[in-house]
Amino acid sequence: MSDSANFRDLLEVFDNPSPSRDFTIVHHCPEFTSVCPKTGQPDYGKIIFTYVPDKVCVELKSLKMYLQRFRNEGIFYEAVTNRIMDDFVAVVQPKTATVESQWTPRGGLHSNIIVQHPAPQP
Repeated sequence: MSDSANFRDLLEVFDNPSPSRDFTIVHHCPEFTSVCPKTGQPDYGKIIFTYVPDKVCVELKSLKMYLQRFRNEGIFYEAVTNRIMDDFVAVVQPKTATVESQWTPRGGLHSNIIVQHPAPQP
């Protein structure tokens, strides 16, 4: 597996234009690709970012370039979704965030992985 910090370095931010107001940003990335580490076959999915920014917002071209780095990465759905959230939170430092991965069916199963920040309390 590649070093996450190298991927994370691709993410760029810009100043939140309205830091005194909470507002929600939703980014849909419908062409996400990674590789199943067990079969070596490509996995196709959609990544949805929903977040309330604090001081900065993610810059979209950098987000696109970051996500493209996973194209040849052998990683399970659960791991990639959590890794994306970890990188996103480390760079953007949002007030709240949800990263959802929606995967195309494989073997008759359709999977969605949802990660929240901060983690919900039990």
